[in-house]
Amino acid sequence: MHMIKADGTEIPALGFGVFRMSDSEVEAVVPAALEAGFRHFDTAQIYGNEAALGTALQRAGARRQDLFITTEVWVDNYSEAQFATSVEESLDKLKVDHVDLLLRHWPADKVAIADQIAWLNEMQAAGKTRLIGVSNQNIAQMRESAALSSAPIFTNQIEAHPYLDQSAVADAAKALDIAITAYFGMADGAVPRDPALQQIGAKYGKTAAQVALPWLVQLGYVALSKTSKPSRVAENFAIFDFALDDGDMVAIAKLARPGSRLVSPAGLAPAWD
Repeated sequence: MHMIKADGTEIPALGFGVFRMSDSEVEAVVPAALEAGFRHFDTAQIYGNEAALGTALQRAGARRQDLFITTEVWVDNYSEAQFATSVEESLDKLKVDHVDLLLRHWPADKVAIADQIAWLNEMQAAGKTRLIGVSNQNIAQMRESAALSSAPIFTNQIEAHPYLDQSAVADAAKALDIAITAYFGMADGAVPRDPALQQIGAKYGKTAAQVALPWLVQLGYVALSKTSKPSRVAENFAIFDFALDDGDMVAIAKLARPGSRLVSPAGLAPAWD
């Protein structure tokens, strides 16, 4: 398993995300993901499937020490009364006594970043998570989080795919020793259909999706893959037996274009860089 390192800590470079998956889909696909080699699993309170993931991992006999589990606190729980309680509920659903990485899901616009970071710090100090991070922050918010936190901010989880240039955020994160975790790497289905990516993949006997994922990893990002079909899981994991050359990396980066951001909910998203 390839690893990504930030602030002296390594995590699997390829994760399996369960966004928009029903409980039955999660419980069907997780055994296949484990068999393929996935050990990094990413969920969130708002997904509504933490319990299904916990059940699937337990039923599959996965050893806790072999897993890297991430979840995210939803914005409705950004309060002194609810933050810790919601994390305890997540742990119960996941059937673990701690997660490996705890994130707050969106910056939102009603609760100060200082409070959000303080609550994450409290959860880490209480042993509820090994690492803490943020998600969907712009550069200024990420810098503020790093400055305010008593513990290292391990990652900023953001939308990243060939059509969205995130180099400015990535450069700022690198300067802070914060890893980038990329979600929506398939650009909601656009990547597998892209002729340019298909052409690059043909050189290596790979699909367009198998090109986009290593592109993210070779940029130094943690990449979250996703499929609800057990038959497709092995394909998503089979990206470490080749390397894109410099020309490929540049050609993929040139696919970026204005207006390609797919996730930007009003009242939750920041002013993007």
